[in-house]
Amino acid sequence: MLSVEGLEVFYGDSQVLFGLDLRVGAGEAVTLLGRNGMGKTTAVRAVMGLVPAQAGRVCFAGRDMTGLAPFRIARAGLGLVPEGRQIFPNLSVRENLIATARPAQGGAEAWDLARVLALFPVLQERLQAMGNQLSGGEQQMLAIARALMTNPKLLILDEATEGLAPLVRTEIWRTLDTLKAAGLAILIIDKNVAALARFADRHTIIEKGRAVWHGTSAELSADPSLSERYLGV
Repeated sequence: MLSVEGLEVFYGDSQVLFGLDLRVGAGEAVTLLGRNGMGKTTAVRAVMGLVPAQAGRVCFAGRDMTGLAPFRIARAGLGLVPEGRQIFPNLSVRENLIATARPAQGGAEAWDLARVLALFPVLQERLQAMGNQLSGGEQQMLAIARALMTNPKLLILDEATEGLAPLVRTEIWRTLDTLKAAGLAILIIDKNVAALARFADRHTIIEKGRAVWHGTSAELSADPSLSERYLGV
């Protein structure tokens, strides 16, 4: 479904990604792992067209997305839950949800207002609240629901549970389990390696802008040295 090949990205004269390869299949959950500052968010931003790629290709559902405007990439079926949530603070929960909504494509079951509110009942209770009146956990639920309202074929989450209380993190993982069980492809960044190993099918570890390891959850769990070398503080 998503194929990233030889991706290179610069910020000014500084190169951040060096020939990154990444793949996500239909219905698959894949992670990007690595310490802070290793290029994970840059990779996501490049996939979404938010930063330009100087080399390499990003293909989605058989189409070359490289160099396309972010709105065209989103229309192709990629939904982003960005780091820091980035909800609209001066819009209500309802307005946040409908602002970027688009119909489902290809006969898929639609993510509409009723369906996302069933997934996140707390948002039903807060429909008229402004974005900046929500707790951090509520904002993250809203960010996920807003991305689902675009009816994506692939959902990308950057720091899915960062800064959230334990009970809220549990709720987010439960929600992601539900989405995966429904067949939605997911690319996820998070620091909870144990939760990711349970949830995801495959993993890519990034070190200084390069993919240094690809493997399954079983392989990740079987080699504790990977966490020591690439994921520890």
